[in-house]
Order: sequence, then C-alpha cells, then structure tokens
Amino acid sequence: MLRNVDLSEISDGKLYDANDMVKADCKGCDGCSACCRGMGKSIVLDPLDVHRLTTGLGVPFEALLSQHIELNVVDGLILPNLKMTESADACPFLNEQGRCSIHAYRPGICRLFPLGRFYENDSFRYFLQVHECPKPSKAKIKVYKWLDTDDIRTYEQFISDWHYFLKALQERIAGMEDQAQIRSICMYVLQQFYLAPCEDFYEAFHGRLDEAKRYFHM
Repeated sequence: MLRNVDLSEISDGKLYDANDMVKADCKGCDGCSACCRGMGKSIVLDPLDVHRLTTGLGVPFEALLSQHIELNVVDGLILPNLKMTESADACPFLNEQGRCSIHAYRPGICRLFPLGRFYENDSFRYFLQVHECPKPSKAKIKVYKWLDTDDIRTYEQFISDWHYFLKALQERIAGMEDQAQIRSICMYVLQQFYLAPCEDFYEAFHGRLDEAKRYFHM
C-alpha cells in the first residue's frame, strides 16, 4: 500500500538497515493490542504471509476467506488483507487475553510494526514510525531480531522483488481503461501468488515471478 507522506513527519528522521539498533522493542507488548484493533483494510498480505498462514493453520487460502481474510483493491490491484471483526473491530486472530494467536506465523506488517519501509533505488530501508505505537519506554533492538524472520537477506530480497513487481503492475493498470483486462491481471496475480500451493516458498515465488514478468513483458 503506497503512502504519500513526508517521512520527517512520521519518523525519527533516520533510516535503518537490518543490523542497526532501533528503539522498537515493546517488551512483549504486555497484553497491549492497540495495533491489532481498528486497522481497517491496512494489513495487506503478501504471498509469504498467506503461505505462513495456510501452513501454520493447516487450511487453504479459500478457507481463510470465509472469516479471517477479505479481498480489496489496493492501488488498482485486488489483494488480500486481514478482516477486522465486526463486533470488536479487531484482528480475527486476537484472542480473549488480547494476545496474538498466530504469533509464530503472523503477517509481515505485524512483524514490522512500529517500523515502516522506505523504498528507493530498487531496494528499501527501514524507518521508525514515532506516532503509531502508544507503548512507552521502548527498548533498543536490532531490526532483524525485531522482524523475527529466518534468513533475513532472502526475506528482504523477496519483499523488494514483490514491492517493485506490484508497483510496475499498478502503474500499468493506472493507464488502462479496459476493465476486463484489469480484472484479468488481478486474477492472474491472485492465482499465481496466493492460490497456487507450494512447498519451498522462495523457490516457488521466484519461479512464478520470472514467469509473470515474461507474461506481462516486464
């Protein structure tokens, strides 16, 4: 999800790499679930998020669509996001104790928060969102430890590849008037990257990405 904001207004003015220390550690959150409520459609899921969820929960993507996930248009493309509950306007995976019931396979945006990503030059760096998390007295932690993701370099390459692939498609769609063609592009992305199962995620993703780039002549 693209955001047109002044970085100086939402961050501490610094950019971080995976090995840098950043004041983001909420010390287990202690039951605070502020970032799990009232998020609307903003928790957009990437293909790895869906792979982690379907594998961790042992259910197919279609089953998640019945209660936990919904599809919405994001900058022209149809993508999945976590669906807030109607009763509490909260993440559907938040338990009665205000804790994440899928913490081991939580989405990337959840792992990242309160950090954000600043994309430039076909890559990205991290920044600290200073107005988003109400938890006081955060501790310093290395970015890669906060993300709690295996093989951080491979993960970062995936994040970058996915971002710039979507950006290129979104720019292409922005110039289209044929709604049927736009729908076809959206269905291709959903089928190739979200619905098709895989065992080795990164190997499958890069194979499908190469195929998609050939398909769209990118």
